[in-house]
Amino acid sequence: MTDFETLNTLKAGLEAWWRPGVTVLLSMAITFLVYKGVLATVQRLTRSKTVPRLFLDASSTALGVAITLVVLNAILEAASQDLPLINHFRHAATLLLIVAVTWALVRCTSAIGDVIVSLNPVLEGQWKRARKVETQTRFLVRVLNILIVIVGLGAALVTFEPVRHLGSSLLASAGIGGIILGFAAKPVLGNLLAGMQIALTQPFRIDDVLHVQGEWCWVEEVTATYVVLRVWDLRRLVVPLQWFIENPFQNWSRNDTEMMGTVFITVDYSMPIEPLRTEFERLLEQAPDWDGKTRIVQVTEAGEANIEVRFLLSARDSSSLWNLRCAIREGLITFIQAQFPAHLPRVRARLVETPDQ
Repeated sequence: MTDFETLNTLKAGLEAWWRPGVTVLLSMAITFLVYKGVLATVQRLTRSKTVPRLFLDASSTALGVAITLVVLNAILEAASQDLPLINHFRHAATLLLIVAVTWALVRCTSAIGDVIVSLNPVLEGQWKRARKVETQTRFLVRVLNILIVIVGLGAALVTFEPVRHLGSSLLASAGIGGIILGFAAKPVLGNLLAGMQIALTQPFRIDDVLHVQGEWCWVEEVTATYVVLRVWDLRRLVVPLQWFIENPFQNWSRNDTEMMGTVFITVDYSMPIEPLRTEFERLLEQAPDWDGKTRIVQVTEAGEANIEVRFLLSARDSSSLWNLRCAIREGLITFIQAQFPAHLPRVRARLVETPDQ
């Protein structure tokens, strides 16, 4: 085809599409503007914290795009079959509609999770139930979003004729393909199944305090395949869900957040215990992190040179307990240095005189 013929073909195509193209653009613009107007009216007439409003705010943009693309598909289906490249435009519009609907469904599913979490706030005395609901909801929403995206991707692929024929050919060997796919996706499927088990059995919840691999951390986020843990120094530890099924870990807030801790002080045998007990009780009474429940002083070790005194105390949560232990340890050391410096740990030795050889 010569350049002149190409230009003539292009000109003929533009002339054929001039009126339908203007109609498509105007219809889409009018549809989108009307949708925005209705959306603004609804938002003005409804309260921002109601359940329907939460759904609308979460998916408004995706719904607007999907409605506009529905109009586009309707106009293209009604267009003349003689228009150049009409089938390609229809296919592209169908793909865009599938993407928009998938996007809208994902946003609506996420809104469902937000609504459930907002309806179960963390109230005093009900934090355990609220965190349980949030953990289960976040995981299930992510699983649903993954399934929606997979279905949307499959719907988009089957619009291509070669993929449709390939799917018919592969149907006969679906058993072997499923086995191969199962082995290939074993880590992903294992984490998904582990996530479902964790969501149902609740060995931990969002904001629980865990001790994992020697790290003191909080559960910050639970995804479909891994857990994000916030370490005390603001690092993030990312652990696969399968690890929590196969390995033991400590949950310091499984049933409640209250915890007990210890402070150990090593002193000389000559140190009187009663002044230490009195000072320990005084320090606890002045400490804002103490919950007022546990205060015990015991001599737990008696070595060759020194004794070890254990101070048992309690606090409302792990962070308060850590701060309380540090404050009490510092206060006791200061007290011994000021009042009983002679009773600090010491090394004893005895000089033995031997007769001259």
